Amino acid sequence: MSEARTARTAQPSATRRQVLARSGASVAAIAFAGSLSELFAGTAAAQSLGEQGYGPLVSDPAGLLDLPEGFRYKVLSREGDPLRSGEGRVPSNHDGMAALEGRHGRVHLVRNHENRVTAKIPVPTVEGLTYDPMGKGGCTALTLDHRGNVLSERVAIAGTAVNCAGGHTPWGTWLTCEETEDKAGTNGYTKDHGFIFEVDPEDPHRSGAVPLTAMGRFQHEAVAIDPRRGVVYETEDAFEKPFGLFYRFLPDKPEGGLGSLRAGGTLQAMRVPGVPDLSAIQETGASFDGIEWVDVPDPLAARTPVRLQDFGPKGITHAQKLEGCYWGGSSVYFVSSFAHSAQGSAADHFGQIWRYDPNSRRLTLVIVFGPSTDVQLPGEEPDNICLAPSGGLMVCEDGEGAQHVFGVTRKGEVYAMARGRQNTGTAQKPAWGEFAGVTFSPDGDTMYVNCYSPGTTFAVTGPWHR
Repeated sequence: MSEARTARTAQPSATRRQVLARSGASVAAIAFAGSLSELFAGTAAAQSLGEQGYGPLVSDPAGLLDLPEGFRYKVLSREGDPLRSGEGRVPSNHDGMAALEGRHGRVHLVRNHENRVTAKIPVPTVEGLTYDPMGKGGCTALTLDHRGNVLSERVAIAGTAVNCAGGHTPWGTWLTCEETEDKAGTNGYTKDHGFIFEVDPEDPHRSGAVPLTAMGRFQHEAVAIDPRRGVVYETEDAFEKPFGLFYRFLPDKPEGGLGSLRAGGTLQAMRVPGVPDLSAIQETGASFDGIEWVDVPDPLAARTPVRLQDFGPKGITHAQKLEGCYWGGSSVYFVSSFAHSAQGSAADHFGQIWRYDPNSRRLTLVIVFGPSTDVQLPGEEPDNICLAPSGGLMVCEDGEGAQHVFGVTRKGEVYAMARGRQNTGTAQKPAWGEFAGVTFSPDGDTMYVNCYSPGTTFAVTGPWHR
């Protein structure tokens, strides 16, 4: 079932906010460090965005998604609807997602379902695609034609658990990540969980349901691949202290290709000399040379979670809420969604983006978010992030109050690209579903994004290059 709406009548532009320079002003929404040319470059054919983004949001009469004037959305899929394959119903909890190029102008959307054992609608089990029959999570795949119409929708992997984010590969597959470290016998599981799985959207049976065990067993969040070296970077979203680590995986077959990561490799964790906790770094532009990578003693965490293992007398570097991870230009970027000293972090912050340059072995804090006291303004807890084809960022908000997809232009303007209107709470205590899985079609003409709950996948089109 498909729904389409066009934004027509503008509301007051209370959601845009000018980025302030590094003045220390408490009202600054985002602070940048130095030049982010590769981050904001966009595609070669893209035109620059203006200083004001795309204008104010307009109210959606259908009560689903507010967008700037001239933009339209289509609902591609909603939880509870029948899967077009006939395998069951569309599962709950839409999370990370990628748009991958298919044949004849088609686009494959691979979508995670962050389902725990209590999930309302689990991913249906399918022979040859199910890892653990007791796992309720997994991925579904939608194939769209060149006009954006849904041609098919099917299970891509099942029997996994808490599939949060992941990342695409240079060879056109999706790496889906389990954000759990439950072992067999816990919550009724018959197998250990906490792995990465490769998903082939063209033919899921070619990838099957095989855990990439050498890449570690921990609370995975997202991955990004260096396309030249084949190195895979991984974030860990650990909920309790000691918090997660930032990893790299050195594959034995760095040339890549479907199934190449099954051949194994070496998992390492990042050590920033003299910095046991990244939250202690508050100044944008702070950088550290000589970053070290330490072999993980036991990637399978047979007895001890990886972040608790012995990394030697120098220890290892932790960070709270490591989430989004992506490759841009010659560097990998990763997100710390927030840090709270009351929960054990060395300091408080409302969101950071770090850049690691493997050529110089330098780590730099490039963006700091928040705080914001107005739920309608950009503020804390950035989650999934992607590079926009016209340059800049798209940021999924995962905090309190109203939920947005925010954009950041190359001129440093923060603007609201979308606002969710689906209320899963009450009139007295509203609760809007977070956004997740923001991604763009290979041609850059369509933005796809999920509402986590109620699970909804949107396709947004409009004057992206005006």
